[in-house]
Amino acid sequence: MAKVAVMGAGSWGTTFAKILADAGNDVTIWARRDDVVEEINTQHRNGDYLPGIKLPKSLKAVFEPAEAMKDAEQVYLAVPAQSLRANLAEWGTSIPENAILVSLMKGVEKESGLRMSEVIEQAGNIDPDRIVVVSGPNLSLEIAQEQPTASVAASTSKEAARAVATAASNDYFTTFTNKDVIGTEFGGILKNLIAVAIGIVNGVGYGENTKASIMTRGLAEISRFARAYGAKKKTMVGLAGLGDLIATSESPLSRNHKAGEMLGKGYTLREVTKRLSQTAEGLASVAPILKLAEVKGVRMPIVEQVLAVMEGRMEPKDIAPTLTHETDEPTSE
Repeated sequence: MAKVAVMGAGSWGTTFAKILADAGNDVTIWARRDDVVEEINTQHRNGDYLPGIKLPKSLKAVFEPAEAMKDAEQVYLAVPAQSLRANLAEWGTSIPENAILVSLMKGVEKESGLRMSEVIEQAGNIDPDRIVVVSGPNLSLEIAQEQPTASVAASTSKEAARAVATAASNDYFTTFTNKDVIGTEFGGILKNLIAVAIGIVNGVGYGENTKASIMTRGLAEISRFARAYGAKKKTMVGLAGLGDLIATSESPLSRNHKAGEMLGKGYTLREVTKRLSQTAEGLASVAPILKLAEVKGVRMPIVEQVLAVMEGRMEPKDIAPTLTHETDEPTSE
């Protein structure tokens, strides 16, 4: 249906390449490592990131970014959030002039606090109408196993969002569209922070009541933040908001939940980062999100206490009791 490139062969990049290939597109995936390229092309697997998953034989992997993007109509970006700017600078003119750029990333840039779509626009000098963000309750391994799920493609251009939704829909994966780029993107970013908090209390050993309380109060907290920056209320209770929050907060497949759980068990932030095989974007997003919250005067007590645990200023066991002592019931209004 379309000629597409997926830039990044981690678990989510590889999974999305599979989604696109299973939808009938001509897909090339770029990987940094020669051994990953070789494994995908010859064994149709990416064992380091998607163990036990057979990839479509039509999926091609390459080592050179320019080769992956040659003549691509859509370029899907699945690199770590903090390396995106450098990647765009490196790729330069290899990015096809009229291609749609699709962000699969869920983080903010540490230094600037910019969302990934804003980094793409600024660093790549890309028209916003060529930028689409994809977000939703998307745990890589479950989707790679072809368990049915859905996601959202958001863009200022209805046509661009529809083109991506068409390319990224198949028998087990459905992509819907909206025009709320801010809400869709912040939903994917902010739920990671609440997932870390729930991971912490899980690591401590608190039960379902505590986790449910933090999840619901967390939804109100991140909704207030996102709406302060222009997000639509309905987006925050849709797939990119509540849906993603539920999937990420409770699943052991979530890197952010896993990171929080290790913090809850007493590991330091340095130890957690070292033990994780892939980036947990929530850890990098906590501090810049709190700075953005301060600009708008939005209180984020859960995220503040996650930062305190990360920095060793609060014992993990103290995070939930402190939160449950707040007497005002927060709302997303």
